[in-house]
Amino acid sequence: MDLESFFNKVCDKLHLGNSILELKQITGGLTHRMFKVFTDHGKYVIKLLNPNIMKRDEAIENYNIADKLEEILKKNNISAIYSLNFNGKKMQCIDKQYFYVFMWYDGKVLNNSDVKQINCEKIGDVLSKIHNIDLRYEKYMKDQIHINWNKYLELSRDKSSIVYDLLVDKVDILNDIMNKGNIAVKNLPNVKSICHNDMDCKNVMWLNDEFKLIDLECLCYNNPYCELLELALCWSGYETHNIDFNLFNSFINQYFKNSKLDIDIDWKNIYYSNYNRLEWLEFNIKRSLMIDCDTEEEQRIGLNEVKVTLEHIIYYNNIKDDILENINNLIG
Repeated sequence: MDLESFFNKVCDKLHLGNSILELKQITGGLTHRMFKVFTDHGKYVIKLLNPNIMKRDEAIENYNIADKLEEILKKNNISAIYSLNFNGKKMQCIDKQYFYVFMWYDGKVLNNSDVKQINCEKIGDVLSKIHNIDLRYEKYMKDQIHINWNKYLELSRDKSSIVYDLLVDKVDILNDIMNKGNIAVKNLPNVKSICHNDMDCKNVMWLNDEFKLIDLECLCYNNPYCELLELALCWSGYETHNIDFNLFNSFINQYFKNSKLDIDIDWKNIYYSNYNRLEWLEFNIKRSLMIDCDTEEEQRIGLNEVKVTLEHIIYYNNIKDDILENINNLIG
């Protein structure tokens, strides 16, 4: 695709103005591609959705759901960068390329090492506000995960991929985590709420001590306890394999200052249910093996994410006792 021609067409059709700066891709996107587009009418970010993801049967409907929930967050004054609406629609499509348009924001994302207590408190607080918007105490069914790791092991071996070396001694651990998770999700508390589902450090932009959430396209109803645990871990050092439990405690304590949820639950079951990184791992294994992937850039991203995600999964498995002991101390 000729990107310059495509973005000129976007600017013309959506009346965004004429480009005044050279088109530039923004780094950081692991699934989609984002570009900075400055025109004589304004400053924008345009997110090009991954074509391979958009081929999935459920993709359009999932984005439509997220777009509706985004408007609910907006009405409830949740601080975020919201996608722009054109002709009654948020998601746009030109030349079979789906995309979103956002106003430019001069904030920046924090490195994990830069996260302070105030950041954890603010994100814990906004997470509880999002969950409180439409908290539903009703039967909650979470899909189990069924991944044939041996199949990917064989495929990677046949393709002489480094993925084989990364997976070969971890298949038993992955299966154990998957099996325990599949049992645990059957016994999650019967409650669901609007969840961001990807609100880690890379998806929050800060300007001094003020923030805006970004990447709202994963919004859906989910179990709030699972999201709470995942984000408390992410904001306290999980992704650098060095959890600071002071930050972890600040996040959870701030969350429960305003939350309507009961803190006295089976947190061991929540721990095992927090296993969605297995699906992210499978997605990236496929990319690295050029399954549902058609560019070398995406293959490279996929391979790197296989390495990183495996490290996260193993670390999470190894630090289980410390996590649960800390939570039990919190709830008394």
